[in-house]
Amino acid sequence: MIIFLHGVPETAAVWDGVRLAIERESVALALPGFGNPRPEGFGATMDEYVDWILSKLNDIADPIDLVGHDWGAAFTYRIATAFGHRLHSWAADIGNIVHPSYEWHDIAKLWQTPGEGEAFVAGQAEAPPEERAPLFEAMGVPPDKALQMAEASDATMGGCILDLYRSATPNPHHHWGPWAATTAPGLVLNPTDDPVGDATMAAEVATALGARFELLDGAGHFWPYQAPAQAAELLESFWASVP
Repeated sequence: MIIFLHGVPETAAVWDGVRLAIERESVALALPGFGNPRPEGFGATMDEYVDWILSKLNDIADPIDLVGHDWGAAFTYRIATAFGHRLHSWAADIGNIVHPSYEWHDIAKLWQTPGEGEAFVAGQAEAPPEERAPLFEAMGVPPDKALQMAEASDATMGGCILDLYRSATPNPHHHWGPWAATTAPGLVLNPTDDPVGDATMAAEVATALGARFELLDGAGHFWPYQAPAQAAELLESFWASVP
Protein backbone atom coordinates (compact mmCIF):
# COMPACT_ATOMS: atom_id res chain seq x y z
CA MET A 1 0.00 0.00 0.00
CA ILE A 2 1.32 3.46 -0.94
CA ILE A 3 0.85 5.95 1.90
CA PHE A 4 1.25 9.65 1.08
CA LEU A 5 2.03 12.34 3.67
CA HIS A 6 1.42 16.00 2.86
CA GLY A 7 3.17 19.09 4.17
CA VAL A 8 2.59 22.72 5.15
CA PRO A 9 0.38 24.64 4.40
CA GLU A 10 -1.45 21.85 2.57
CA THR A 11 -4.05 19.15 2.89
CA ALA A 12 -4.07 15.57 1.62
CA ALA A 13 -5.52 16.94 -1.64
CA VAL A 14 -1.99 17.87 -2.74
CA TRP A 15 -1.56 14.20 -3.71
CA ASP A 16 -4.68 13.85 -5.88
CA GLY A 17 -2.84 14.24 -9.20
CA VAL A 18 0.00 11.90 -8.29
CA ARG A 19 -2.42 9.26 -7.03
CA LEU A 20 -4.33 9.40 -10.30
CA ALA A 21 -1.08 9.01 -12.25
CA ILE A 22 0.17 5.90 -10.46
CA GLU A 23 -1.14 2.38 -10.95
CA ARG A 24 -1.07 1.25 -7.34
CA GLU A 25 -3.48 1.34 -4.43
CA SER A 26 -2.83 4.36 -2.24
CA VAL A 27 -4.04 6.42 0.70
CA ALA A 28 -3.24 10.08 1.42
CA LEU A 29 -3.35 10.66 5.16
CA ALA A 30 -4.81 13.97 6.36
CA LEU A 31 -2.67 15.25 9.22
CA PRO A 32 -4.63 16.52 12.25
CA GLY A 33 -5.51 20.20 11.94
CA PHE A 34 -4.87 20.37 8.20
CA GLY A 35 -8.27 20.50 6.54
CA ASN A 36 -9.80 18.74 9.53
CA PRO A 37 -10.25 19.39 13.27
CA ARG A 38 -7.37 19.48 15.70
CA PRO A 39 -7.98 16.77 18.31
CA GLU A 40 -8.44 17.97 21.87
CA GLY A 41 -5.13 17.97 23.68
CA PHE A 42 -3.10 17.47 20.50
CA GLY A 43 0.05 19.59 20.77
CA ALA A 44 0.88 19.50 17.04
CA THR A 45 4.59 18.94 17.73
CA MET A 46 6.71 17.03 15.26
CA ASP A 47 6.93 14.02 17.59
CA GLU A 48 3.16 13.99 18.10
CA TYR A 49 2.61 13.97 14.35
CA VAL A 50 5.03 11.05 13.97
CA ASP A 51 3.19 9.15 16.71
CA TRP A 52 -0.12 9.86 14.99
CA ILE A 53 1.20 8.60 11.64
CA LEU A 54 2.56 5.44 13.26
CA SER A 55 -0.85 4.79 14.81
CA LYS A 56 -2.42 5.00 11.35
CA LEU A 57 0.22 2.73 9.83
CA ASN A 58 -0.63 0.13 12.45
CA ASP A 59 -4.11 -0.07 10.93
CA ILE A 60 -2.76 -0.68 7.41
CA ALA A 61 -1.65 -4.07 6.18
CA ASP A 62 1.98 -4.48 5.14
CA PRO A 63 3.85 -3.84 2.92
CA ILE A 64 3.85 -0.05 3.32
CA ASP A 65 5.59 2.27 0.86
CA LEU A 66 5.71 5.71 2.48
CA VAL A 67 5.97 8.92 0.42
CA GLY A 68 6.35 12.35 2.04
CA HIS A 69 6.43 15.94 0.85
CA ASP A 70 7.60 18.99 2.84
CA TRP A 71 6.87 18.25 6.52
CA GLY A 72 5.48 14.92 5.34
CA ALA A 73 9.03 14.30 4.10
CA ALA A 74 10.51 15.13 7.50
CA PHE A 75 8.09 12.68 9.11
CA THR A 76 9.04 10.09 6.50
CA TYR A 77 12.74 10.46 7.29
CA ARG A 78 12.01 10.04 11.00
CA ILE A 79 9.89 6.92 10.50
CA ALA A 80 12.37 5.40 8.02
CA THR A 81 15.29 5.87 10.43
CA ALA A 82 13.63 5.10 13.77
CA PHE A 83 10.82 2.73 12.78
CA GLY A 84 12.12 1.29 9.53
CA HIS A 85 10.76 -2.18 10.26
CA ARG A 86 7.31 -0.77 9.49
CA LEU A 87 8.23 0.09 5.90
CA HIS A 88 8.75 -1.74 2.62
CA SER A 89 10.21 1.44 1.09
CA TRP A 90 10.17 5.19 1.51
CA ALA A 91 10.50 8.29 -0.68
CA ALA A 92 10.71 11.95 0.32
CA ASP A 93 11.73 15.37 -0.93
CA ILE A 94 13.63 18.31 0.67
CA GLY A 95 16.35 16.11 2.10
CA ASN A 96 18.05 19.27 3.31
CA ILE A 97 15.41 19.68 6.03
CA VAL A 98 17.03 16.86 8.01
CA HIS A 99 20.65 17.80 7.29
CA PRO A 100 22.64 18.60 10.46
CA SER A 101 23.52 22.06 9.08
CA TYR A 102 20.00 22.95 7.96
CA GLU A 103 18.80 26.47 8.78
CA TRP A 104 15.09 27.29 8.61
CA HIS A 105 13.85 29.62 5.86
CA ASP A 106 12.61 33.12 6.67
CA ILE A 107 8.88 32.29 6.86
CA ALA A 108 9.62 29.40 9.23
CA LYS A 109 11.64 31.74 11.44
CA LEU A 110 8.70 34.15 11.50
CA TRP A 111 6.35 31.32 12.53
CA GLN A 112 8.81 30.34 15.27
CA THR A 113 8.81 33.87 16.73
CA PRO A 114 6.17 34.37 19.46
CA GLY A 115 3.85 37.26 18.64
CA GLU A 116 5.04 37.71 15.08
CA GLY A 117 3.92 34.22 14.10
CA GLU A 118 0.48 34.71 15.64
CA ALA A 119 0.08 38.07 13.90
CA PHE A 120 1.02 36.56 10.53
CA VAL A 121 -1.42 33.65 10.92
CA ALA A 122 -4.22 35.98 12.01
CA GLY A 123 -3.62 38.29 9.06
CA GLN A 124 -3.67 35.38 6.63
CA ALA A 125 -6.89 34.01 8.12
CA GLU A 126 -8.60 37.38 7.74
CA ALA A 127 -7.67 37.81 4.07
CA PRO A 128 -10.07 36.26 1.53
CA PRO A 129 -8.77 33.17 -0.30
CA GLU A 130 -8.72 35.06 -3.60
CA GLU A 131 -6.07 37.40 -2.16
CA ARG A 132 -3.91 34.60 -0.77
CA ALA A 133 -4.05 32.26 -3.76
CA PRO A 134 -1.58 34.28 -5.89
CA LEU A 135 1.13 33.54 -3.32
CA PHE A 136 0.87 29.86 -4.18
CA GLU A 137 0.54 30.57 -7.90
CA ALA A 138 3.86 32.42 -7.73
CA MET A 139 5.42 29.15 -6.53
CA GLY A 140 4.13 27.20 -9.53
CA VAL A 141 0.81 25.95 -8.18
CA PRO A 142 -1.94 25.92 -10.87
CA PRO A 143 -4.58 28.62 -10.22
CA ASP A 144 -7.39 26.23 -9.27
CA LYS A 145 -5.15 24.31 -6.88
CA ALA A 146 -3.77 27.56 -5.44
CA LEU A 147 -7.29 28.66 -4.59
CA GLN A 148 -7.96 25.24 -3.07
CA MET A 149 -4.91 25.66 -0.84
CA ALA A 150 -5.91 29.18 0.19
CA GLU A 151 -9.44 28.07 1.06
CA ALA A 152 -8.10 25.30 3.30
CA SER A 153 -5.71 27.58 5.20
CA ASP A 154 -7.71 28.48 8.30
CA ALA A 155 -6.98 29.42 11.91
CA THR A 156 -6.81 25.77 12.96
CA MET A 157 -4.14 25.01 10.38
CA GLY A 158 -2.29 28.20 11.32
CA GLY A 159 -2.16 27.23 14.98
CA CYS A 160 -0.85 23.77 14.14
CA ILE A 161 1.81 25.26 11.88
CA LEU A 162 3.06 27.51 14.68
CA ASP A 163 3.27 24.67 17.18
CA LEU A 164 4.89 22.33 14.67
CA TYR A 165 7.64 24.73 13.69
CA ARG A 166 8.29 25.80 17.26
CA SER A 167 8.88 22.16 18.20
CA ALA A 168 11.62 21.89 15.57
CA THR A 169 14.28 24.38 16.65
CA PRO A 170 17.08 24.71 15.80
CA ASN A 171 16.33 22.01 13.18
CA PRO A 172 14.89 18.46 12.96
CA HIS A 173 18.32 16.80 12.95
CA HIS A 174 19.00 18.27 16.39
CA HIS A 175 16.08 16.22 17.73
CA TRP A 176 16.13 13.14 15.49
CA GLY A 177 19.71 12.71 14.30
CA PRO A 178 22.30 11.40 13.76
CA TRP A 179 21.36 9.40 10.66
CA ALA A 180 22.37 5.94 9.53
CA ALA A 181 21.42 3.84 6.52
CA THR A 182 17.79 2.76 6.63
CA THR A 183 16.72 -0.87 6.55
CA ALA A 184 14.03 -0.14 3.96
CA PRO A 185 15.10 1.08 0.49
CA GLY A 186 14.75 4.83 0.13
CA LEU A 187 14.57 7.59 -2.45
CA VAL A 188 15.37 11.27 -1.95
CA LEU A 189 13.69 13.44 -4.58
CA ASN A 190 15.09 16.89 -5.23
CA PRO A 191 12.94 19.33 -7.29
CA THR A 192 15.46 21.48 -9.14
CA ASP A 193 13.41 24.71 -8.84
CA ASP A 194 12.50 24.46 -5.16
CA PRO A 195 13.52 27.76 -3.47
CA VAL A 196 13.68 26.09 -0.04
CA GLY A 197 15.60 23.05 -1.31
CA ASP A 198 19.34 22.44 -1.40
CA ALA A 199 20.59 19.74 -3.75
CA THR A 200 23.99 19.42 -2.09
CA MET A 201 22.55 18.92 1.38
CA ALA A 202 19.83 16.62 0.07
CA ALA A 203 22.39 14.45 -1.72
CA GLU A 204 24.46 14.21 1.46
CA VAL A 205 21.38 13.09 3.39
CA ALA A 206 20.62 10.49 0.71
CA THR A 207 24.16 9.15 1.04
CA ALA A 208 23.90 9.00 4.84
CA LEU A 209 20.64 7.07 4.58
CA GLY A 210 21.87 4.74 1.84
CA ALA A 211 19.11 6.02 -0.44
CA ARG A 212 18.81 6.78 -4.13
CA PHE A 213 18.97 10.45 -5.14
CA GLU A 214 16.92 11.67 -8.09
CA LEU A 215 16.35 15.14 -9.54
CA LEU A 216 12.84 16.26 -10.42
CA ASP A 217 13.80 18.55 -13.28
CA GLY A 218 11.95 21.83 -13.69
CA ALA A 219 9.67 21.28 -10.71
CA GLY A 220 9.27 23.58 -7.73
CA HIS A 221 8.42 23.09 -4.09
CA PHE A 222 4.80 22.15 -4.76
CA TRP A 223 5.72 19.52 -7.34
CA PRO A 224 2.81 17.18 -6.49
CA TYR A 225 0.53 19.89 -7.89
CA GLN A 226 2.91 21.11 -10.58
CA ALA A 227 4.32 17.89 -12.06
CA PRO A 228 2.24 14.88 -10.93
CA ALA A 229 2.89 12.76 -14.03
CA GLN A 230 6.65 13.36 -13.91
CA ALA A 231 6.73 12.55 -10.20
CA ALA A 232 4.62 9.43 -10.69
CA GLU A 233 7.05 8.16 -13.33
CA LEU A 234 10.01 8.55 -10.96
CA LEU A 235 8.13 6.91 -8.10
CA GLU A 236 6.96 4.00 -10.25
CA SER A 237 10.55 3.43 -11.40
CA PHE A 238 11.75 3.40 -7.80
CA TRP A 239 9.01 1.04 -6.59
CA ALA A 240 9.74 -1.33 -9.46
CA SER A 241 13.34 -1.60 -8.22
CA VAL A 242 12.34 -2.53 -4.65
CA PRO A 243 12.40 -6.29 -3.99
